[in-house]
Amino acid sequence: METDQRDEFRLTLPLMCEDNNKKEYDCTKIEEDESNHSPTSTSFFKTCFNGLNALSGVGILSVPYALATGGWLSLILFFAIATGAFYSGLLIKRCMDFDSNIRSYPDIGEKAFGNKGRMIVSIAMYTELYLVSAGFLILEGDNLYNMFPNDGFEIAGLTIGGKQCFVLIVALVILPTVWLDNLSLLSYVSASGVLASAIILFSIVWTGAFDGVGFRQKGELVNWSGIPTALSLYAFCYCAHPVFPTLYTSMKNKHQFSNVLLLCFIICTIGYASIAVFGYLMFGSGVQSQITLDLPIGKLSSKIAIYTTLVNPIAKYALMVTPIIEAVKNGFPCYLNKRVFGIIIGTALVISSVIVALVVPFFASLMSLVGAILSVTASIVMPCLCYLKISGIYRTFNHEMVVLVVMIFMGIVVTIIGTYSSVLDILVNLQM
Repeated sequence: METDQRDEFRLTLPLMCEDNNKKEYDCTKIEEDESNHSPTSTSFFKTCFNGLNALSGVGILSVPYALATGGWLSLILFFAIATGAFYSGLLIKRCMDFDSNIRSYPDIGEKAFGNKGRMIVSIAMYTELYLVSAGFLILEGDNLYNMFPNDGFEIAGLTIGGKQCFVLIVALVILPTVWLDNLSLLSYVSASGVLASAIILFSIVWTGAFDGVGFRQKGELVNWSGIPTALSLYAFCYCAHPVFPTLYTSMKNKHQFSNVLLLCFIICTIGYASIAVFGYLMFGSGVQSQITLDLPIGKLSSKIAIYTTLVNPIAKYALMVTPIIEAVKNGFPCYLNKRVFGIIIGTALVISSVIVALVVPFFASLMSLVGAILSVTASIVMPCLCYLKISGIYRTFNHEMVVLVVMIFMGIVVTIIGTYSSVLDILVNLQM
């Protein structure tokens, strides 16, 4: 496979790397290493950190709402999705072990199903990144409006509401970050994600325990009508699979990758489950799509959680859209000025994501849609299908094939039901 073809669909680079002298260096060097098939040398610890950063995202804000939507018994489905996502992560490693030329997630799709497989995986991957970046803007607008409510302003007869005003302001703040072409810098900026998730969890628990909110709500045992939305939002929490091939190829001791995945999934699952349970006990069935919107603004712990929530998406937005920018740039003739062309593409992406955020300003519904269509497809269905094809075990009937077929079937069911429920929620909200 040609190196430039692989680079076209690379999702991201490891956040931190080290050489034999334990010195950190510019992560852009990894592309050169991979092009020459030279061994990279990211340690076990740093790979764990990178994996945690990939898995810990804005989904942490919506899991209390997901639990409230599905009821206490939906936690069983949450742990089932976490287990399935972990297993499919191991399948990605196995797929890569079959061929040393596989370096990225689209490579796996191509190995299994040719160019069509690469295209399907790439479209799912980049669409997910794009919609999540739009979700960042919605999140910022909602939280800023909650802290500083206003009536917006009017320009040339056009009234811009308070939330829409904040979306535009945040977009202007973010815009210069997408003009950067230093992936190493963007990666280190985004490394704050792990710490931010921990701060948010600690602050919310502190608010409930010591700032008068308490954990007195009982909630519902199960809400069958809300199960599809809950499933989709749970799936959204585990949408980091496109990053796994990059983490795997960067490791010094690749045989430890399974342990990295296990540790990352355990820590993140405990974190997600904790904030879901505490948030539900604090605010009950009335918890909003982002738990930060329920926090008492006057308390210090609440302010810490909200400010951390506001800073994190701004830091991560550029990293989310950079792979899209790189893919588009590599698809055009080399004689174009890639620096200027990248700025144009980045600006266009920010403008278009602002439009999406303004037209569909419903964070939970949009993330539920992403979880149903893209996260389940990329994190559950595609790894199983690719492994079945690459390994050839579909030719024999054994327990592993049964497990894979069941996972594929359940993933398709969740995708169909979750997509229908999410689209219906969006249409209902648009009519209100």
